Amino acid sequence: METKIFKATKDDLNILKEASELLNSGKLVAFPTETVYGLGANAYDSEACKSIFSAKGRPSDNPLIVHVSKPEDAENIAYTCPLYYELAKAFMPGPLTVILPKKDIIPSEVTAGLDTVAIRCPKNEVANKLIEVSGIPIAAPSANSSGKPSPTSAKHVYDDLNGKIPMILDGGDSEFGVESTVITIKDDVITILRPGSVTPKMLEGVSKKVQIASAVKEELKAGEKALSPGMKYKHYAPKASLYLIDDTYINFIEFVKEKQKTENCGVMCYDEEISSFENKNLLPVGEEKNIKKQTKKLFNLLRKADDIGVDTVYAHLPKDDGESLAIYNRMIRACAHRVIGGKNGED
Repeated sequence: METKIFKATKDDLNILKEASELLNSGKLVAFPTETVYGLGANAYDSEACKSIFSAKGRPSDNPLIVHVSKPEDAENIAYTCPLYYELAKAFMPGPLTVILPKKDIIPSEVTAGLDTVAIRCPKNEVANKLIEVSGIPIAAPSANSSGKPSPTSAKHVYDDLNGKIPMILDGGDSEFGVESTVITIKDDVITILRPGSVTPKMLEGVSKKVQIASAVKEELKAGEKALSPGMKYKHYAPKASLYLIDDTYINFIEFVKEKQKTENCGVMCYDEEISSFENKNLLPVGEEKNIKKQTKKLFNLLRKADDIGVDTVYAHLPKDDGESLAIYNRMIRACAHRVIGGKNGED
């Protein structure tokens, strides 16, 4: 299969119509969103959704997110509630996904057999217009090979899926750089299943009852079902072995400088630390206090680690709260919970 890339804006209707025809005929299209690039299929078409799992090499028990062009379009596929619309008013279109009880029109392949469906209304104009032109909700996980760092550019998608899908819409680099915040709502309690750019503090502006699922920071328990993408499996990982350094207990700079002497290692360091290291295989993440910049660069740097051919990568263990929670969640999964330092030494 030939994979074609088309640069697209919301005004390129001919290109968007071609993409919509592919979607409506059961084919896959990769498209930009403000979070990461998505790999889309007609959410009503079970066979098309199965082909997402095949193209990505994704386990079938990992649910997909369904994208709609307007928050109220959720009524077609799910049972909404007043709190959903309060959240929609505050954060949609935008990087928030809400899990709701599903209607039968959504096939079980989309929801991994769950009786709920994850719904998002993307802010990205190309994504939103594509859904509108297609006239269908679009089921879409990230447009990467399963387990690899999520794609934040059309090039990343092409690197992973060339020859496996017919079309990639190139809308430039993603705005936020990590996937959407995923939440459930029950009895007016918001539970965060996957952190993102909509932070706990922001959600507390809508409801004071906000909690964080244990699987955000810890490994999913044996036999526990994944309610959200990104909960169950090792994700976002480069080919190199990634280790996080808890610099509460270990001096990051001194530790990594010693590793540079004997290992072919990459160093994900703060910009302020660059001069402290040997000038090779450095992957600067941004200033220590600039969490937004670090978030946007994260997946690109993990992919760059593969491009430069290092065997190991060392990075700071991010803080596990506030704006840093999304980075912590992605990094702890990318390294399979390999943390050096802490109360118990190396885990």
